[in-house]
Amino acid sequence: MKRRNFVLGTAAGGAGLAFPAIVTGQSQYRAEYKLSTVVGTAFPWGKGAEHWINLVREKTAGRINMKLYPGVSLVQGDQTREFSAVRQGIIDMAIGSTINWSPQIKELNLFSLPFLMPDFAAVDALTQGPVGKRMFELIDRAGAVPLAWGENGFRELTNSKREIRTPADMKGLKVRIAGSALFSETFTDLGANPTQMSWADAQPAFASGAVDGQENPMTVFTAAKLHTLGHKFCTVWGYVCDPLAFVVNREVWNSWTAADRDIVRASAIEAGKFEVDLARKGLTKSDDSVYKQVEGFGVKVTRPDAKERDQFVIATRRVYARWKAQTGKDLVDLAEQSIAKRKV
Repeated sequence: MKRRNFVLGTAAGGAGLAFPAIVTGQSQYRAEYKLSTVVGTAFPWGKGAEHWINLVREKTAGRINMKLYPGVSLVQGDQTREFSAVRQGIIDMAIGSTINWSPQIKELNLFSLPFLMPDFAAVDALTQGPVGKRMFELIDRAGAVPLAWGENGFRELTNSKREIRTPADMKGLKVRIAGSALFSETFTDLGANPTQMSWADAQPAFASGAVDGQENPMTVFTAAKLHTLGHKFCTVWGYVCDPLAFVVNREVWNSWTAADRDIVRASAIEAGKFEVDLARKGLTKSDDSVYKQVEGFGVKVTRPDAKERDQFVIATRRVYARWKAQTGKDLVDLAEQSIAKRKV
């Protein structure tokens, strides 16, 4: 895979010292900094966080010691409160989902517009281009310091009831979705019965049969072993891809010296590249080993052809148009232009 630049914006400054709190110049470094993620190290997302922690600890000789708090445990598992908690200083740094942070930064809904991004090249065209730069400006304005991009991946549909090849197959299907009005409207227009719940609550709901399906990257399917919870049907439709943002609380960032800020930023870039490669492994045209692995679990993997996929696109056009206006027409126009110009 080609190396990509997973950071946008200008570099700033920073430094750190670890274990007992130590004062350096005018800055006091904490013994520990809290890093929030939604999932743990069984997932690429959590592995990326672990890699960032290790890089920063090594490169600062232990001056900045970050500890991972998965499951958004610092906000009692409420994924949509994570960004507010970073801004308020409850969380020191986070690798967060654009979906979960969209209630605070409405423009992040761009990444959840159904069928905007047809492939990984389109994702890169957004995060590594003028759209990504604009998003970082918005995150910065909202109160956190953005450093680098990661990726949760394209969200595919799995369920325990039946094969999904067209919108007609989704009629009445009870699908767990993330806490987003855009997701709710998308699945409603597709004929499903969307149900918002945390990931922690979703898994026992699958096991009991209270919820039929879910939409998530395949790395979540395999790490959570959803085939053991009755999910025997997988539709590879690539309707949404979820970039992740590496951020630091502004007061924490400003407490470090310029040299250590540079280290933390550079480490975030490196960890972002590492995490994206993990998130895409086995899911590309040249390597589809994850799908083969899932089929080996007895799961039927369905890939709608172009005509069938167009039916999903048509069924969600009303949602796309309404949320384009809410997200910002100029921003979405820029995204559409960037994707059209991408190199596949």
